[in-house]
Amino acid sequence: MEDQREALRKIITTLAVKNEEIQSFIYSLKQMLLNVEANSAKVQEDLEAEFQSLFSLLEELKEGMLMKIKQDRASRAYELQNQLAACTRALESSEELLETANQTLQATDREDFPQAAKQIKDGVTMAPAFRLSLKAKVSDNMSHLMVDFAQERRMLQALTFLPVPSAPVIDLAESLVADNCVTLVWRMPDEDNKIDHYVLEYRRTNFEGPPRLKEDQPWMVIEGIQQTEYTLTAFMFRLDASTSHQNLRVDDLSVEWDAMGGKVQDIKAREKDGKGRTASPVNSPARGTPSPKRMPSGRGGRDRFTAESYTVLGDTLIDGGEHYWEVRYEPDSKAFGLGVAYRSLGRFEQLGKTAASWCVYVNNWLQVSFTAKHANKAKVLDTPVPDCLGVHCDFHQGLLSFYNARTKQLLHTFKAKFTQPLLPAFTVWCGSFHVTAGLQVPSSVRCLQKRGSATSSSNTSLT
Repeated sequence: MEDQREALRKIITTLAVKNEEIQSFIYSLKQMLLNVEANSAKVQEDLEAEFQSLFSLLEELKEGMLMKIKQDRASRAYELQNQLAACTRALESSEELLETANQTLQATDREDFPQAAKQIKDGVTMAPAFRLSLKAKVSDNMSHLMVDFAQERRMLQALTFLPVPSAPVIDLAESLVADNCVTLVWRMPDEDNKIDHYVLEYRRTNFEGPPRLKEDQPWMVIEGIQQTEYTLTAFMFRLDASTSHQNLRVDDLSVEWDAMGGKVQDIKAREKDGKGRTASPVNSPARGTPSPKRMPSGRGGRDRFTAESYTVLGDTLIDGGEHYWEVRYEPDSKAFGLGVAYRSLGRFEQLGKTAASWCVYVNNWLQVSFTAKHANKAKVLDTPVPDCLGVHCDFHQGLLSFYNARTKQLLHTFKAKFTQPLLPAFTVWCGSFHVTAGLQVPSSVRCLQKRGSATSSSNTSLT
């Protein structure tokens, strides 16, 4: 009896799992039906718009050609009418002179004949008929304005809908999840040399089970992929222009000091980044929408940092995991700093001068210095200042390390207990810098962190 009960329980479990799979598949089919309707409507709308655009262009070309024909006709008619009028006047003058000559020749008065003959000769010499060109000034040939769209017609008649390429097949054996990155490799089941690029859609989720509604987590879109592989990194951020000092001109991941107080608003950078993106499928919401950790921009239309805090923050919170980014700054900058800060860092506060921020700071003003700063305490770093710095943040371990990005030499490590999410933080005075985000944690950095970060003399906490 107990064996039968156990067998029945297994059957029930199997049926429940199968029912769940069927329900999930039903949901997928219903969603596909909705997408078919929406996508077909979108394609039809785009087709009508394309044809309307083509009609408008042809109409403009036609109007331009008609105007050219009318102008050419008017110009030729004007020249020919003037030439016709001149010829008519010359003919009338010549006929009068001919009549006079005939009358003189038939006259019987021999005394007046020499004088009359001389007058006729002089008249002939000055007659308009002998100064008149008997060649038309313009041609009546208008063939240079004729058009022949036979080739274009053949091209239009040959147009067909492009065949939909086969779906790429993900190569699981070549794909890799490592170093805080996901490398996705795919191949085409059939050779297709007409493919121009690939579009990758992904979303951040740890959810296991049937597909969820797309509204539950925004889909990100990466377009223009030329190769058959792509590496996704876990930490992407931009610079939040709404937090920047008014003397910092922010453009996506670049900052330049502007003594005149000019700045580029964050919305301009986002519009530039999102330009030309297309949505596919239609029902996928929030296309290109930043990560949920990305902070909202704007604080009442005013800059967050002011006075001598020439600071700008990243727009994505760090609340766990390991992250790495690099910064290349202009060596002639009079002052430059980078690190992390709590979002609560005050608008008048400078990096490293309060307990809410950690940074390394380069000072080229009056005398050169390279220091690590936190809570208004500084430690001089006895090493040449690199022109490109790497930042490695291990949130859960409470480690913030700075490296020479080219040699991966460890420069300094802060050990702290982070009590709030962090934001990448930067400061510059009379200079510029550029951030490279979305990098995987280099293997050499991870090895150094594990091997000797706790004992290295360059890593001692500030006191």
